[in-house]
Amino acid sequence: MAPFSLLTAGVSLLAKSFSVWSCTNSLARCTSFFPVKCLTSQASGPPKRPLNGYMRYAVQQQPIMTRQNPEIKIVDVVRKIAQQWRTMSPEQKRPFEEASLLARQKFKVDFQRYQALLTPAQVQQESLEKRERLAKRKAIRKKRELTNLGKPKRPRSPVNIFMSEHFEEARGVNTQAKMKSLMEDWKNLFIHQKRVYTQLAEDDKIRYKNEMKSWEDHMIEIGREDLIREQTLSARRKAASQPAAAKKGTKKAIVKKASATGKSTTTRKTTKTVRATKKR
Repeated sequence: MAPFSLLTAGVSLLAKSFSVWSCTNSLARCTSFFPVKCLTSQASGPPKRPLNGYMRYAVQQQPIMTRQNPEIKIVDVVRKIAQQWRTMSPEQKRPFEEASLLARQKFKVDFQRYQALLTPAQVQQESLEKRERLAKRKAIRKKRELTNLGKPKRPRSPVNIFMSEHFEEARGVNTQAKMKSLMEDWKNLFIHQKRVYTQLAEDDKIRYKNEMKSWEDHMIEIGREDLIREQTLSARRKAASQPAAAKKGTKKAIVKKASATGKSTTTRKTTKTVRATKKR
């Protein structure tokens, strides 16, 4: 599932890039030579990384294939272009790869020149933005991984259940307007009407709890304890420590009882000895 989802995400990203490129008049002039200036941002911002050989070929072929096959979807266009690239010989790919190499060399020079003009505050700001981008990408990858592993969806709130049930017939010409009208309708509901959705939300919490327990048990079986919630791990550690503590307490009780028994026996022996001495 994971490779397929990654392929789908790549195809979607490539399709979006095609839609942007196809809207520019300069694309036709860049289909053969791909000047680096077409791949850089404005002078006030950092230079953008150049496209690799395959992407250059794809950008060149996309409008051609779209004109030749106007009835097919952009996703199918991307697949056809990818298939063509895989069947091309190294000699056919070389012009695109060499153009990409030259663009990367120029990008390094432009990027060094750009960094040399930055103030310390701008360097710090760029470093902060870079960390935020990396954190966002990491969160997206983790969310995608959890989805592929079948993590249960979180329980819905009463308002969310109400909106999902009445979204189609809601007032408004777009999603934002519909959501606004549904929120107004929710506020105007009577308490007994809201109680129905509150009960549905409680049932959904039970569903989520049961599904999460099964999912976390499965994650432990396959060695993915890193995906388990901290509260679940704490509960498991506590449950595992209780038998050991009970066993230790039982052992202490036995030792204490044995000690008390031995002390009592000694006391009885001493008493008998004293009595025998008195009789003599």
